[in-house]
Amino acid sequence: MLTTKDSKAELTATDMDATQGCEASKSLLGPLNGKFIYKRNGDRTMNKNTVICSFCKKEFSYHRSCSSLTYHLNAKHVQQVSTSSIGSADGATVSSLRQRTLTECGKRMSKATTDKLTNSVAKWIAADCRPVSIVEDQGLQEAFQIASSDTHFQLPSRTTVMKRIHQLYGNERTAKAELLAGACHVALTGDHWTSVSNHNYLGVTAHLIDSEWKLKSFALTVSKTVTRHHADACAEQFDAVTKEWEIENKVTTVGTDSARNMVAAARQLPFEHIPCVAHMLQRTITVCLEDSSFDTALAKCRKIERHFKHSPASTEELHQQQTALGQAREPLVQDVTTRWNSTLSMISRYLRNQEAVNATLARQKHNLATLTNLECDKLQKLEVVLEPCKYVTELLGGETYVSCSVVLPALCHLNRILDPSDEDPGYMIKFKATFSKDLDKRKATINNRWLKVATALDPRFKDLKSLHKNERAEVWTWIEEMLRSEARPAVPQPTEDEPAAKKSLILLCSSDSDSDQEEPGPLAHYKAEPCIAIHKCPLEWWAAHAGAYGQLSSLARTD
Repeated sequence: MLTTKDSKAELTATDMDATQGCEASKSLLGPLNGKFIYKRNGDRTMNKNTVICSFCKKEFSYHRSCSSLTYHLNAKHVQQVSTSSIGSADGATVSSLRQRTLTECGKRMSKATTDKLTNSVAKWIAADCRPVSIVEDQGLQEAFQIASSDTHFQLPSRTTVMKRIHQLYGNERTAKAELLAGACHVALTGDHWTSVSNHNYLGVTAHLIDSEWKLKSFALTVSKTVTRHHADACAEQFDAVTKEWEIENKVTTVGTDSARNMVAAARQLPFEHIPCVAHMLQRTITVCLEDSSFDTALAKCRKIERHFKHSPASTEELHQQQTALGQAREPLVQDVTTRWNSTLSMISRYLRNQEAVNATLARQKHNLATLTNLECDKLQKLEVVLEPCKYVTELLGGETYVSCSVVLPALCHLNRILDPSDEDPGYMIKFKATFSKDLDKRKATINNRWLKVATALDPRFKDLKSLHKNERAEVWTWIEEMLRSEARPAVPQPTEDEPAAKKSLILLCSSDSDSDQEEPGPLAHYKAEPCIAIHKCPLEWWAAHAGAYGQLSSLARTD
């Protein structure tokens, strides 16, 4: 029988053997956290140039590089090592052995592409008035990573974005300054406006025709103003902008709305003033509708719109009725005095959804006074008159084509629309008469001579059909005097380029032009040229004929 002392000695010997075996096994542990072990030589020594896979016992040559070993594990033993970590030969780095996705294997973006994205982000934030802190949003970060297939892409920091915005502004300002320096004549348009946060701003835009007869329009300033919008202050602000951009000797006209302070400010400036005819037309519409036979019907439309706007349940019932009738699900709208063409939008939307509105109101308890058939008929007739006003407003309010020469043909078209017909009821005849009277009164304040010269120098309207026959010869006399004068006065710069074909077709006038006696010289040849189509661009025509008309083309460029 073994004694207690002998038993302890035996256990101690056994533990020592086990410990030595574990240490020997640990000494064989190879790279990648023991997923490979070193091979033993015949003399039981360790062969550090050959390793054996712990899973499939396959032998591999090993020369301090784990790339082939890692590839073997990813290809053959993903399941076994999916939750394990594999280090490098020296255990310094750790990476997952799971199979990488296509996104993770994607190529990283180049520095040039990253710079382009940074510029785009800066332009987006500046142009759309986004907060700079948006670059810290995690959702935006993930969206860019998915779109670029680069999971390592990082959005630029706020500091980087601000620096890039200032850099882009500097580059853009330099480019615009060079464009203004190369221009002979510049026209300005400006407006004072108030933001939602009740801050006052002045926006000034420059318009010019470059050497290639291309219209260029761009903002010169959107500056915050703290003084009251008196005429003196407005004039000083415009003057400061021209001096800042060094164009005080190049400005020909200043276009503003018909507000009294802006008109008074324009009188103090050494430039011709061109009132905004689109604004003038909208003021006429607003004034004539205030006290007219349409007032009751329009008031009912507004109350019905408010009824649905303030009740989500009623709005949903209206949408259900629209769907049942096969109409688009759209809300009613209400007119706002300062929103152009909003009365027409309110009338059109109501008449289009009249059946759905009546069906919805019939199922509800309310105190609304619905429109009668006679009132709906009145609104339909009013819609016919206001529709051309909308086209003219949009035409004159365009920003990408010349509009100065289109003013008189557009007003001529409106005069024909406002002529009473035999089918007009009494209230419509009265409304048209009031409208025409108010519009004529406002037309007297516009720069008619300037607009007449612009119309004559537009190859679409040079037959002057929009003018009375006894006014046409006078216009050509003015132009001839300008050509003969060594220091001719500056003539208006167009604020836009070619109008859209749909809107332009309404400008065709029905009167015939007289066959005027031709004067010798380029002016006579120009008058003899056939008028181009309404949808054609007058600037393209002048670009092709500038060489033939010399001084006349220079006059047209300033007009």
